[in-house]
Amino acid sequence: MAKAQRKEDDVKTDAVTAPESAPVDAAWQAPTKIGRVSLAVIIGVVALINLPMIHYFVFRSAPKATETLPFRDDYSNPATVSEKYFSTGGLWRSVEGALLSPGVKNNPLWLKASLPNDVAVEFDVKSMSPEGDIKVEIFGDGTDHASGYVLIHGGWNNSISIIARLDEHAPSFTTLQAQAAGQDLVAAGLYRNDSRVRVESSPFKVEIGRQYHWRIERRGKVISWSIDGQPFMRFEDPLPLTGKGHDRFAFSSWEAQLYFDNLTVTAL
Repeated sequence: MAKAQRKEDDVKTDAVTAPESAPVDAAWQAPTKIGRVSLAVIIGVVALINLPMIHYFVFRSAPKATETLPFRDDYSNPATVSEKYFSTGGLWRSVEGALLSPGVKNNPLWLKASLPNDVAVEFDVKSMSPEGDIKVEIFGDGTDHASGYVLIHGGWNNSISIIARLDEHAPSFTTLQAQAAGQDLVAAGLYRNDSRVRVESSPFKVEIGRQYHWRIERRGKVISWSIDGQPFMRFEDPLPLTGKGHDRFAFSSWEAQLYFDNLTVTAL
């Protein structure tokens, strides 16, 4: 009789291969330093790639002043924005005979006209936003925000109005005067050509949808600002911003939706 075969004999198992030993790590070595030639090549390539941006920010200048004074614009022509103004951003456009500033995040729309030192600028404006925040710039460089004076009615959630010199967030001019303790600011060295200050007031808030008529003028050192024929604010600048780089006007806005109309610019 044949011998009974065990069940285990029918089960064939694969041979198990022992894992190979992991190689022993070599001693750590610092990476080879980049040579001067290689570094120069890398810098050159990066600069070449970014050349358009470098040229834009370093060598850019205001567009040529193609408009003459006296200047008038009622924004009835949709092409006026592209033909007579310049901006680095924002969807500026003419809408139903008015200039719309749809919250352009401080990308001013600069008029392509050179301003004399003494000038009057007038226009109508209304805000369709609860924060008010009507804003224009004058005696700037024609390309950059806050390169001159910034005038804001109802800024900071309709809480304050200002005339700012080179920085709308600058310290108050009255604080600087207090530090001078009666001395002449310039003679005391407290006020220079690059000083950033602002004058503040809060005569009244901006009403949504109400149209205001602004007049801004400068005579000598004094910037005067009236609204609807009534004095609103003034700033006597000890060192007025004048000449090339401080001879352009612009409309602006932050987040408020503003409508500008009937602009006139006249030499005084």
